[in-house]
Amino acid sequence: MDTIASLFSFITWPVSWVIVQFHKLYGAIFGPDTGWAWGLSIVSLVVLIRICLIPLFVKQIKSTRNMQLLQPKMKAIQERYKSDKQRQSEEMMKLYKETGTNPLSSCLPIIAQSPFFFALYHVLSAIASNKKIGVIDQSLLDSARQAHIFGAPLAAKFMDSAEKVDALGASLTDVRVVTAVMIVMMSASQFFTQRQLMTKNVDLTVKTPYMQQQKMLMYIFPLIFAVMGINFPVGVLVYWLTTNVWTMGQQMYVINQNPTPGSKAQEQYLGRVLKSVTAHGEVRGRTRRNTVKRIVAKGPDRNDIERKFVVGLAKLGLAPQEDGTVAKSDTAVAEAEGGTSQRRQQPKRQTKAQRQTGAAHQGGKDDDADEPASKTSLKKSTAQDDKSKPAGKTASGSSRQAKSGQRKGPQRPKHPSKK
Repeated sequence: MDTIASLFSFITWPVSWVIVQFHKLYGAIFGPDTGWAWGLSIVSLVVLIRICLIPLFVKQIKSTRNMQLLQPKMKAIQERYKSDKQRQSEEMMKLYKETGTNPLSSCLPIIAQSPFFFALYHVLSAIASNKKIGVIDQSLLDSARQAHIFGAPLAAKFMDSAEKVDALGASLTDVRVVTAVMIVMMSASQFFTQRQLMTKNVDLTVKTPYMQQQKMLMYIFPLIFAVMGINFPVGVLVYWLTTNVWTMGQQMYVINQNPTPGSKAQEQYLGRVLKSVTAHGEVRGRTRRNTVKRIVAKGPDRNDIERKFVVGLAKLGLAPQEDGTVAKSDTAVAEAEGGTSQRRQQPKRQTKAQRQTGAAHQGGKDDDADEPASKTSLKKSTAQDDKSKPAGKTASGSSRQAKSGQRKGPQRPKHPSKK
């Protein structure tokens, strides 16, 4: 580790100078020999470096967006070369080259921080060895050696011997407890940052080698830093823990305000926008209006989440406009409800055999229909014959019916009052 740090010794002077300037500021508040003064100096160094790396972070976001735009093409390549993994990888690399996209751009902030990280490690190692380095003279060296954070010296390591820790004015137990807690926090923050990116800000409907790589790094990086952390001085652990917290907060802001299309974060973000529009009747905020503007510009190329958002606006009687605002629209309501007109269904095309079978079946039905018709005509003719019979016969028939209706046998005598 010391050999690697020595390769970045050319950055030792600016790093040590920045630390000394911040130490002067915080030393006037907390005291020059306190752990707060030196610890906050390291934290301020991290903040300054991360501010300088914001352009790289923006480039990382743009590269990630380009990767998301390539997802449909990646999916097509996967489907086309499903059985040939080598050809699939070759086509992916060709696509990256044609579009100028670098799938490893997410590592740019880490790579850019490496020189400062090793330079700080070199400075703290020199302090632990009681050696002057950069702009740190003997008086500052003595002050830094006396500074403790929760009982652990800035230059102490987890693997240091008891004699070395005693020389720094601390106990081995305090050093190992503090460093162990900081190593766990550093690894956990690294894992949570990567997991937040993978679970919320990635379109999981499309699986690519890039996603598999990020998933592997999500587990590998925390393990690497956990193993390496036992050789880091407390000051370096403070540096790395601070930069992880910064990255986590910065990434959380980007995910909440500018999520990746098709991701879970976009669904949550558009849900918040729709809720705000429901409450206020308008799109508030320039960032949200820009989001609506991009959705309108996509047209039919919107993803499912964006289409759901447009339908949600339509149910409110609103339609998104090209300038990012919303306006009332009766047509939008009809479209959201599925429309009033129904599509005309075209008849299915039949084969020649099906047409012949259908014709024969129809002929059989016609024959069956002739028989009831003949029976009906026969009944009608019979009824007409009955009507044409003489009236006398009809009267005699009715008299016979009347006689047949009389009671047979002896008749009951009538009551005297009815005679």
